Amino acid sequence: MNIVVLAKLIPDLVEELEIDDSGTALDMTWLRLIINELDDHAIEEAILLKERTGANVTVLAPDIEGVDDILFTAAAKGAERLIKIVGDYESGVNNHALARVLTPVMKDLQPDLILVGVEAHEDLDGSIGPLLAGYLDLPFIGYVASIELEDGKATATKEYPGGLSVEMEVTLPVVLGIQVAEEPPRYVAVSKVRQAMKTAEIEELEAGDFDLAGGPTIDRMYQPEVSEGATIIDGSLDDIADSLIGIFKELGVQ
Repeated sequence: MNIVVLAKLIPDLVEELEIDDSGTALDMTWLRLIINELDDHAIEEAILLKERTGANVTVLAPDIEGVDDILFTAAAKGAERLIKIVGDYESGVNNHALARVLTPVMKDLQPDLILVGVEAHEDLDGSIGPLLAGYLDLPFIGYVASIELEDGKATATKEYPGGLSVEMEVTLPVVLGIQVAEEPPRYVAVSKVRQAMKTAEIEELEAGDFDLAGGPTIDRMYQPEVSEGATIIDGSLDDIADSLIGIFKELGVQ
């Protein structure tokens, strides 16, 4: 069983975000990047599956500053193979371009199962999972909370709004978008990560040129504009209803 997990670094929303001089992108000079939380859950789910089935786990990520720490941490958790995709990320890349670059890589790796966080807060053009599944002509199931593997098939528990869950059985290979791992991502001591840095090796694969077709074109980025705020309507229920009707009429609502 060969499991491949995709991971990427995203801006830490705890930090204050600033816009660069172009007005169309974030200023990355001092921006702190962290692993996408749901990708971290995807890594944890892969390690849990390894512990149950003896699968081999490969973690793959774009070569952005700080990615080595993410990959060595994955190795400390139990991943056997670490790969980073080297390319010109400073010129901009979107999920469409990344999915195209990863397609031949995945064909070479021949995974039985591809796991990826179901979304990230900087996804502007769709999440990477279904895009990659489309290029690979593989099935995709998103918002997965648990996985069982048996006889060349995966049973994925998919979550729906309202507390509903459904079990879906699919023949491998398949791409799964992880909403949450069956257990919280495990803590790894710094000493163990440092040990992984001495024993594990990060492979590098060249991405080539990024084809941005299909992604959005950003014309402007700006801080939220301050408005007048909310209007509080006081009085009895009849008074409030009359006020609302008056407001709707002023707005032209029929």
